[in-house]
Amino acid sequence: MGKLEFAIWDSFPGYEIASAKTAADVYEQHLSEAQLAEELGYGSYYTIEHQNSHVGQITAPSVYLAALAQRTTRLRFGVMIYQLPFYNPVRLAQEVAMLDHLSRGRMEFGTGIGVSEHEFIRWNLPFFERQKMSTEALEIIVKAWTQDEVTYQGEYWQFDEALPAPKPYQQPHPPIWVGAHSPASMEFAAKNNYNVSQNIDVDPVIAEKFEYFRKVWRECNHPGPMPRTFLMRAVHVAETDEIAREEAEQHLLASRSLGRAEIAKTRIGFKGNEDTPTSRELGRVFQGMSTSYDFWIDNGLALVGSPDTVIRKLKEQYQLIGYDIFCANHRFGPMPHEQSLKSLKLFGQEVIPAFAE
Repeated sequence: MGKLEFAIWDSFPGYEIASAKTAADVYEQHLSEAQLAEELGYGSYYTIEHQNSHVGQITAPSVYLAALAQRTTRLRFGVMIYQLPFYNPVRLAQEVAMLDHLSRGRMEFGTGIGVSEHEFIRWNLPFFERQKMSTEALEIIVKAWTQDEVTYQGEYWQFDEALPAPKPYQQPHPPIWVGAHSPASMEFAAKNNYNVSQNIDVDPVIAEKFEYFRKVWRECNHPGPMPRTFLMRAVHVAETDEIAREEAEQHLLASRSLGRAEIAKTRIGFKGNEDTPTSRELGRVFQGMSTSYDFWIDNGLALVGSPDTVIRKLKEQYQLIGYDIFCANHRFGPMPHEQSLKSLKLFGQEVIPAFAE
């Protein structure tokens, strides 16, 4: 682990756009905050892709990031994650390469398979084949970035001398991240020398998974530095611990279910992940997050308090888990904008400088 880097998480929950006069107003507000985050010392910015979902409504993330690239100059950025089964992989490789050029080498490429079955059903995609689809797609994307032509005969995609252009600004390509929860996904990232990101498991579990990732990576005898690790957490900073809790508590409890009822009322409804040990553990975490503020705090899922308190909690978490990028989510639940903006500023002005050394 080197010097701790800080990022901002921006998921665009569905209720925000639904309640706005126009989506354009929401996009403008978020772009302006990204510029502010850059000024405050955040090093990178991430959004997330979902389709047919209440979780986030950046449904064309490359389009949004193209605007972000033109509004910032230093901030690295990416989608954490692009849902690979939803894309033609050569088209996605070209989009990401163009974003890398538009930003002059600031693109980070987050990859994942998706977690909610109803999102796949609505696009007639095979949910239970998404791991194989994603593995194939990522193989094609790397070829598109590093080869003059791509000829590929796979189970899901076939190309006959495709000529992808441009090649990325960063060589050989932008950093690749894997949104990893299961042991199999940790192994996949380690064996392929990719970075890993996490956002849901409780702190002790993430510490174990990151250590397993590093163990497998060492066993592979990869050359060069160890890949990086990334953790996203809800963060609310206020003037005092008491004010911070008062402002954050109800919004944390609401954040997991807000908008889900509307999806559930549709003809297809809400269908989540398949039944696996990993999904059962995530279900336990989601249940705790929906019912108990203390569950959020005690498990490190949210850092809430005055600047001094958040600095202390962040140092304790960093020592337990060990990660390279801490990504702060200041927007959660229906929190008023002025409160989330205050948190973003206090974190940038008082928390980030405490980790300068």
